[in-house]
Amino acid sequence: MDRYQYLILMGLCVLVTLPLEFLFGARVWRRPRRLLVALVPTVAVFTVWDMAAVARDHWTYNPRFVTGWELPFDLPIEELVFFIVIPMCGLLTYEAVRRVFCERDQLLAPFKRLVRR
Repeated sequence: MDRYQYLILMGLCVLVTLPLEFLFGARVWRRPRRLLVALVPTVAVFTVWDMAAVARDHWTYNPRFVTGWELPFDLPIEELVFFIVIPMCGLLTYEAVRRVFCERDQLLAPFKRLVRR
């Protein structure tokens, strides 16, 4: 079970933030092109960075906590999943919070005008 903890954690991150798409209308999943534009540079840069660090023995991964499925240059699949899931969860959270605050500001706009007079 230890070797699947990392992937389980990533799955839980998605499970926790996925409702933001529906409850707050984050609209991250409904705009796949925009999601890709946000993810591709992040995934590319950090994947290359990790591959270089592993190749130079700057860091390693404890085999007890990874599945053993590896990408080229001995990069565990869990790292690629991390580089996709965490930015996606961050984007979902950001868009949900932005949407809530924008709606709040629109609701309060008439009252703000009254106060300014």
